[in-house]
Amino acid sequence: MSRSGANPNFCPECGSVLPLPGLRDTVCCPRCSFGIPVAEFSGQEIRSSVVFNPAEQTARAPENEPDGALKGPVVDRRCSRCNQEGMVYHTRQTRSADEGQTVFFTCTRCRHQEKEDS
Repeated sequence: MSRSGANPNFCPECGSVLPLPGLRDTVCCPRCSFGIPVAEFSGQEIRSSVVFNPAEQTARAPENEPDGALKGPVVDRRCSRCNQEGMVYHTRQTRSADEGQTVFFTCTRCRHQEKEDS
């Protein structure tokens, strides 16, 4: 069976993703066991790349502002350390998607941090 017009990444029989050619003479589909001779992959080039985000572009938490001022919404919550009323908060999804988000509170006076799983 000639694969001249087919996509070499997929099995022509069932459409499953084919594994990369290895040391064997045939590439076998993991789903239907259809075999393709490795010679049919001759002349094809496979490239991949990994792109990392530069450190200066990564997001910073609100409490790390360079001017020292906390930014974000302030809620009526009492700090457990200094007893000051009013804390800045932000939320993150730190657990699985079917669970609630985690709320991080930072005291506007002493910078004490607390977290609450909602």
